[in-house]
Amino acid sequence: MHYHRIPHSSLEVSVLGLGTMTFGEQNTQADAHAQLDHAVAAGVNLIDTAEMYPVPPRPETQGLTETYIGNWLKQRGGREKIILASKVAGPTRGNDAGIRPQQILDRKNIRMALDASLQRLGTDYLDLYQVHWPQRATNCFGKLNYQYTDEKLAVTILETLEALAEQVRAGKIRYLGISNETPWGAMRYLQLAEKHDLPRIVTVQNPYSLLNRSFEVGMAEISQFEGLELLAYSSLAFGTLTGKYLNGAKPAGARNTLFSRFTRYSAPHTQQAIAEYVALAQRYGIDPAQMALAFVRRQPFVASTLLGATSLEQLQTNLDSLELTLNDEIIAELEYIHQRFTIPAP
Repeated sequence: MHYHRIPHSSLEVSVLGLGTMTFGEQNTQADAHAQLDHAVAAGVNLIDTAEMYPVPPRPETQGLTETYIGNWLKQRGGREKIILASKVAGPTRGNDAGIRPQQILDRKNIRMALDASLQRLGTDYLDLYQVHWPQRATNCFGKLNYQYTDEKLAVTILETLEALAEQVRAGKIRYLGISNETPWGAMRYLQLAEKHDLPRIVTVQNPYSLLNRSFEVGMAEISQFEGLELLAYSSLAFGTLTGKYLNGAKPAGARNTLFSRFTRYSAPHTQQAIAEYVALAQRYGIDPAQMALAFVRRQPFVASTLLGATSLEQLQTNLDSLELTLNDEIIAELEYIHQRFTIPAP
C-alpha cells in the first residue's frame, strides 16, 4: 500500500480507501467485518462512512453501517491506526431517509448528527467529518442545467462552517471535508474559513470515474492551487465499468439488479462508452475494474480512491489495481474514447 499526506492536514491516508455504504443492506455485519479485516490487512487505513448509510437509505436501516464499523472497532481495537471519516446528511428532496426530524445543516442538527455517529461508531472523535451534500439545491448527484432560484437558504455556508468549527474546538472532529460540491461551494468554504478564522476544509469527496470526469472541469484547478484534494467515489460507476451489466445482464445480488432506483449509468450512450472501455481492457489483457481504478489513482488531484465491494473477491480485485500502471498507449486510447463519450454520466 502507498500513503499520501493530505495538504493542510496531518492526515496520511492510504491511496485506496474503503467505502462502506453496502454495510447493513447488501452486506451483513459478518460480511462487513470480513471486508474491514481484509482491507486493513492490505494496508488500507481510510474507512469512509456516513450517518445516512446504508444505501439505498431507509428508516429501518439508517445508521447500521456506522454501528457495524463501531462493533468492529470495539472487537479489534486499534482505533488510532484508522483514519475514520463520516458525513452529515444535507436536506432531503423527495427520498426521506428518516435521519433527523429536521435535516438541515445548522448548529443543532450538526451536533445531533455528529453525536449520534460517534455513539454508533464507539469513538469520541472523527478524523474527517464531511458535509454529505449542500444545503442549497444545486448541480450534484448527476444533475446538470443549473437552475436559477429565489430560494432563501434556511442555513448559509457560513452558519454550517461555524457549527462544524464548534465541534472541532470541542475535540470531536480533527478535520473537515465537503462532498458532492461544486467549484463555487468549495471556494466559498475556503474563503469563509480564511475571512472568519474558521477551520479549513481539507478534502472534497465527489464522484470521479472514466464515465464522469466532471471534476476536471472546475474542481481540479481548485485542487491544484488551493490544495483541496479529492476522495474519489463511484470510481467503478456502481460496478458498471466491470462490464457485468453489459447487454442487459442482471447478475444475481448485484446493486443495479436489486435496486431499480440506480439508473445513473444506464443511458444508451453510457452503455456504449462502458462497452468500449471494457473492450479496451480486454484487448490489453487487463481487468476492466482494475484499469478503471488505475486511471483514477493516477490523477494528480486524487488523494485516495474509495473502493466499494459486496464480496471479498471483488475487494481483492480492486485492491490488486494498486499493482497496475497504465502505459502511454492505454492512456491515449482511454482519451480517444473520452473524446467521443465526454462525461456520459455526470
